[in-house]
Amino acid sequence: MGLPGASRCLRAGFTLIELLVVIAIIAILAGLLLPALARAKDQAKKVNCMSNLHELQICWHLYSGDFAEMLAPNDDISTGVSNGSMANMDQLSWCEGQARFDTNTINITRGLLYPYNKQVGIYHCPADVSTVMDASDNPLPILRTRSYNMSQSVNGLGNLPDPNESGIPVDVVQPCFFKTTDIQNPSPTRTFVFIDENEDTLWDSQFGYPMPNYEANTWWDMPSNRHDQGANLSFADGHVEYWHWQVPMLFTLSPGDIGQSVPPNQMNDYNRVGGAMLLLPVNWNQL
Repeated sequence: MGLPGASRCLRAGFTLIELLVVIAIIAILAGLLLPALARAKDQAKKVNCMSNLHELQICWHLYSGDFAEMLAPNDDISTGVSNGSMANMDQLSWCEGQARFDTNTINITRGLLYPYNKQVGIYHCPADVSTVMDASDNPLPILRTRSYNMSQSVNGLGNLPDPNESGIPVDVVQPCFFKTTDIQNPSPTRTFVFIDENEDTLWDSQFGYPMPNYEANTWWDMPSNRHDQGANLSFADGHVEYWHWQVPMLFTLSPGDIGQSVPPNQMNDYNRVGGAMLLLPVNWNQL
């Protein structure tokens, strides 16, 4: 029995309709916020990728400063030896190894730029989820250690004999700059050094591109498509840019193959990449 004069407290609850309205509002807000959060996450990865390229670009400049403005050698090219077999020339690249098969960072630490920044994470784009393969091309559950390549235009070992072209110097079909003072056309502000490469073409450490009269209009290597249909590139003067592609960069050949023809709707982007490299017609008299 209650005390005289005491009032009875009543607890009001939500009706079913009110609960459904609240749930609907939460669902609408989630639908609005989740895409924005996803875009923010992708933007953060793009910025992180640009930071990586900036750090690698600093290493590239420091190397040339230590070696009388000579550019860091680019690509651990295989070269012929006296018995006709092939042998890799160690310590001739800014980064060694084959990204498709490297299950650890040893080849990164052997590269010529590694002493200038020993953070192996700067070699990998945070948006790159591609994994390595075993010797039989079976995928392994291990992220690759490298996502970036260096343009063949910047000391692509042009003076070495190319075993794939009857031993002629590499720069006959892949011309390159050897010193920072050589970079004039394109200018340092327009010559890219590092590029965020497509995971299906990334193999060695060099980004290749054909000359106007030698396998023209084909992708030897292809830029990545990871960052909202775009890729990041660093340039010889030190700055980094994000390039958005008019159409997606999709590689349709088997991973690791070269020579994919450029479709007409991709030609503008193809020429844009080539315009940031040293392109000279091949002198056929040297072949």
